[in-house]
Amino acid sequence: MTTDTQTSRTVAEKFLERLGRQDPDGIQELFSEEIDWYVPGSDALPWTGRRTRRGEVAPYFSTLWQHLAHGQSKVVLERFLVDGGDVVLLAVFTHTAAPTGKEFTTPVAMHLAIEDGRIARMHLYEDTLTVAEAFSPSRAE
Repeated sequence: MTTDTQTSRTVAEKFLERLGRQDPDGIQELFSEEIDWYVPGSDALPWTGRRTRRGEVAPYFSTLWQHLAHGQSKVVLERFLVDGGDVVLLAVFTHTAAPTGKEFTTPVAMHLAIEDGRIARMHLYEDTLTVAEAFSPSRAE
């Protein structure tokens, strides 16, 4: 079944709002039971480049956020493109790495596919070198 543009926009807006609140359980509610999931990182990580279950979404975001200083993340949305069930978000995320206190800015491109009012596919692309450098103690100022 296809999803209309307005439904896709609403789901994507809820996703962004819950990202901003750092609400992993609320984010998880937006996903289908099975998800085509791609986030950058080592192939050894359990959430990299595979189909996953909705129950793994909240643990992923919880793990991600435990390494960031709470309440100091900012998202600047640059583009929000919606076409039927496809949503492309281009944004700049600014975070503070909890272990080093170093602020870093990461450009992000995200493709969400919405089916039956839920996110069925999430592909996230970010500048992983910038992220890695922020967490490197040798690079801390």
